[in-house]
Amino acid sequence: MMHNFILENIPCFGIAGNFTGHLEQAGEAVDFAKVVTKEANAPKAIFPTFIPGESNSVPAFLHTYPFDTEKIIYPQGEDKLQIEPECALICETQWDGNTLSKITPLAFGASNDCSIRKEGAKKISLKKNWGKASKGLSNNLIKIDDFSKKGILSHYRIASFLVRDRKAFEYGENSPVSGYSYIYKKLLDWCIEKFNTQKDEGPAENIHLYLEECGKPSHIMISIGATRYTDFGEHNFLKNEDESVVVLYPDNFSPDEIIKMVEKNDFSDKKISVLRQKIIKN
Repeated sequence: MMHNFILENIPCFGIAGNFTGHLEQAGEAVDFAKVVTKEANAPKAIFPTFIPGESNSVPAFLHTYPFDTEKIIYPQGEDKLQIEPECALICETQWDGNTLSKITPLAFGASNDCSIRKEGAKKISLKKNWGKASKGLSNNLIKIDDFSKKGILSHYRIASFLVRDRKAFEYGENSPVSGYSYIYKKLLDWCIEKFNTQKDEGPAENIHLYLEECGKPSHIMISIGATRYTDFGEHNFLKNEDESVVVLYPDNFSPDEIIKMVEKNDFSDKKISVLRQKIIKN
């Protein structure tokens, strides 16, 4: 099967602005005001969250492995942290010389691309990786049969919740995976272009250089964008003892069934990818 990778060994990335309205809610649209895209609804950039190994060209903090399946540890001195509920893809790569020529998604899972809300950060990655346990990816990754409208992901939805005092509040809008601005072939074509050509300017970084520095890896992880927030999610930052829950589930389950599973913490169905993390604020 596809589990011939260890996440600690592969570069991990996120996509900014792949769900219409999210950047505005997150107060980050201004960061991308000068970024020119080919289409109005196109994503803005790919940003790194983890680059394995050691390198002079990669900022040192990106070498710290930030993923944890059980907890998010609050960054020191920060008080505005939000869940970023996403679908993450584990992908195989092919290279033609120094050019990344093909990306093949193998598996998907629930991801929390947790983010610090602060103005003036020079790069997106500075708000994403502040050390160990700053992000999350579900243990239950589900195999992708066909990354197209005909495939498994066309039947999946993303839901997310903040559990506070044993009550589950909807944090992100319950959204179909097919609701991403760019998905399937269009997304992969865009990613390949960005991985090969994105420059180190504005909030973006030269991610091609990072891939070269870690040896033109055979696998990468891409978290493909955060959904829009509910009113509650937009206005409630994470507190100590909260739990963040991101759920990717087949659409033959109802939203009410998913909320009940969250409240009972009972996710026995292997077709559901869930990530549940305790918030620890010192």
